[in-house]
Amino acid sequence: MKQSQLFTKTRREAPKDEVSKNAELLIRAGYIHKEMAGVYAYLPLGLRVIEKIKNIIREEMNAIESQEIIMTAIQRKELWEKTDRWNDRDVDVWFKSKLKNDTEIGFGWSHEEPITDMMRNFVTSFRDLPVYVYQFQTKLRNELRAKSGIMRGREFVMKDLYSYSLDEKSHQEFYDKVIQAYFNVYKRVGVGEDTFITFASGGAFTEFSHEFQTIAEGGEDYIYINREKNIAINEEILNDETLQKLGVKKDDLEKVKTAEVGNIFNFGTKKSEQLELFYNDNSGNKIPVWLGSYGIGITRLMGVIVEKFSDEKGIVWPSSISPFKIHLILLVGKDSTKAKD
Repeated sequence: MKQSQLFTKTRREAPKDEVSKNAELLIRAGYIHKEMAGVYAYLPLGLRVIEKIKNIIREEMNAIESQEIIMTAIQRKELWEKTDRWNDRDVDVWFKSKLKNDTEIGFGWSHEEPITDMMRNFVTSFRDLPVYVYQFQTKLRNELRAKSGIMRGREFVMKDLYSYSLDEKSHQEFYDKVIQAYFNVYKRVGVGEDTFITFASGGAFTEFSHEFQTIAEGGEDYIYINREKNIAINEEILNDETLQKLGVKKDDLEKVKTAEVGNIFNFGTKKSEQLELFYNDNSGNKIPVWLGSYGIGITRLMGVIVEKFSDEKGIVWPSSISPFKIHLILLVGKDSTKAKD
C-alpha cells in the first residue's frame, strides 16, 4: 500500500474533549475517528490492527474446536425476560427501541440468551454435546461512563464464546482450555507477562468468576497480586472471607492498577433451566446443559496495548499486530515525496 493513497492524516494535537491516552494517540495517528463519547470509527490503519488481533484470537478459538458464527444484534424482549435480564433495574446497559408495530426490542450487549435459545433447535440428545461457538460482533452498551477512550465504549467489537457441555466435569475441562487459550492470545499480542487471571464476583451464578487483568496505568480497576502463588484478586471482592478461601494473606499481596482484557463465566445449568435447554441421557431423562461464557473485548484490548506500548514519539505496536511490518521511504527521484508500505 502507498502512503500517498491513504486518505487519513496525522494531527499535531488531540481533540480537546479527549482525555484518554489511547484515544488521543490513535486519533492523532489517524487510526480512529471519534463520533461521540464512547463511539469511535476505525479507519484503515486501525482496522488492520483489529483484524490482526481477531485473527490471533480466531486461531486460538479454532484450536480448542470452537465454531465461528455471527448472531443478530437485535434482541427479543421476551427472551431476556425469562432470565430476568430485561428490566433496567437488573441490567442498566440496554439500548432499547420499538419496531413500527410497537414490538419492543433491545440491541445486543451480550448473547447468552439468544444463543442458548437457538441451541434448542440443535441439542436434544447427549450425542449432540459438547458444542462450542464464538463470534466477533459489535456490541452496544449504554455505559454511564465513557471516558477511557476505546477501553470503555458504548459501541465496541467483542469476541464472545459460549460452551454447552454435558456435565460439570466436561464443562470444567473446557473452561480450563479457554484459560490457556486466552493466555496464548495475550502472549501473542504482547501483554502476556503483565496479564493475570483474577478472581472476581460470580454474581448470582457462582462464587467467583474470572477476569483477565492487564497492568496498565490507564486502567479503571485495582487488583491484588500474590506473584509467588500466581493469584490475583479484584479489589471489589477483597475481604477476609475471600482471603481465607483462597489461602492468601493481605500482607503478601501487591496492589496494581489494571485494565480488564477478558472474562470467563460459569453459568452452571441455571440459564439452561430458565430457557429450557435440555438433552436426553441414555435413560431418556431430561438433563439441563452446562453453559459457560467467555469474552474478550477486541477494541478494548487494542486500547490497552496502546496504553502500554507508547512513548513520547507515539505508538510502538508489537510486531504481531502492527498495521504494516515495514515502512519504506524513497529518498531520491521524482517520487521521493511518496512512501510505500
